[in-house]
Amino acid sequence: MRINRSIFSAQTLALILVAPFCMNAQEKSHVTSEQVTHAVQELEKLAEKQINENALPGLAIAVVFQDKVVYTKGFGVRDVNTKAPVDADTVFQLASLSKSIGSTVVAELVGEGKITWDSKLSVLDPTFEMFDPWVTREIAIRDMYAHRSGLPAHAGDLLEDLEFTRAEILYRLRYQHPDSSFRSHYAYTNFGMTEGGIAAAKAYGLDWETAAEQKLYKPLGMTSSSSRYADFVARRNKALGHVLVDGKWVQKFKRDPDTESPAGGVSSSVNDLTKWMRLQLANGKFDGEQIVDEKALAETHHPQILIGFNPATRLPSFYGLGWNVSYDQEGRLRLNHSGAFALGAATHVNLVPDEQLGIVVLTNAYPIGMAEALGTTFLDMALYGKPSQDWIALFKKVFSDPAAVGTILGFDYSKPAASPAPALKNSAYLGWFTNDYFGDISIV
Repeated sequence: MRINRSIFSAQTLALILVAPFCMNAQEKSHVTSEQVTHAVQELEKLAEKQINENALPGLAIAVVFQDKVVYTKGFGVRDVNTKAPVDADTVFQLASLSKSIGSTVVAELVGEGKITWDSKLSVLDPTFEMFDPWVTREIAIRDMYAHRSGLPAHAGDLLEDLEFTRAEILYRLRYQHPDSSFRSHYAYTNFGMTEGGIAAAKAYGLDWETAAEQKLYKPLGMTSSSSRYADFVARRNKALGHVLVDGKWVQKFKRDPDTESPAGGVSSSVNDLTKWMRLQLANGKFDGEQIVDEKALAETHHPQILIGFNPATRLPSFYGLGWNVSYDQEGRLRLNHSGAFALGAATHVNLVPDEQLGIVVLTNAYPIGMAEALGTTFLDMALYGKPSQDWIALFKKVFSDPAAVGTILGFDYSKPAASPAPALKNSAYLGWFTNDYFGDISIV
């Protein structure tokens, strides 16, 4: 069995990332070029320090401001074995940052007019079913992209680890008992979103990977971006995943996310992602041309479901359509998303649309919170002139605690069960076992 997915709780990260918004309201002022320049200079020093201290093997950063690319740079190495350097064209696996990109693809499809965010999956993909027949009839693309389907958090993920195909996993979701009533609670589900993306593309006679290429990557000139793992493997300038072994970064695992491509399968470079960030901050326009319908894209930035409240600030955090959505105390919209593969990828994008400011950080390391820390520190410096706290220390602490961030399926496997039942004799476990969701297993 391969255990190779993102292991961190999106809910925990979303709540933490509200924390920067605790400056006094009177401190609000529009960001200037001088502030951004200073923040970039400090960011570069901080990134170089992390590489020099071996905090991670490699990373790449890009910053956009007022529809211009103001900074792109790579640090460290793509692979600790070859020592090949990271640059701004190095392609990284994006993990769940793919969700924000995927919702942009769906927004483009919505803008073409054949579907809406509220198009029902029962019409677009009649083969898909939920546990409740009524939910099967009513569930829409919006519900899947907002993580409010009622499916348990991470439904389908263990089936991916067991190497079931995408079609098998989506079929078996009908056997998952709901964790909450329909549209009432947030529960992060890679394969719910995957089904939403696939259904949207089907309306245009396209598979997901082709839709992403034709509707977003090609129009923006994102020539190093793809939603196919084979394309990532074929790149010469790519960053390979690394894990910590005895305190050293080691490149030894591969992560093929094709099964959940709409939710975690994008690979890209920071140079490519500047184009996508500019489009996000320009209401769907790129170089003056409307690539994605403004209204359809704006829907992705609107709160769809409450995630929770930050314990320090009491500010709410929401999920939009493929985005964590919040508002700071000055009322500015804040958009962010992280991605993480336990086998060696951690990514983060953070946008402040009112300031036309955004940053993306890509790393090729087991998630330790560095991508989030660098992105959050930069925005603090650009908006307020200084970090509101030591974000590197905070995120490092959070990511080192499995109980805080959650593990696969949200369970904490770092501690034994409180009252474990005694094991039976081995012979008691012999036999043929059947389960609609997991399938059949023989123990001999």
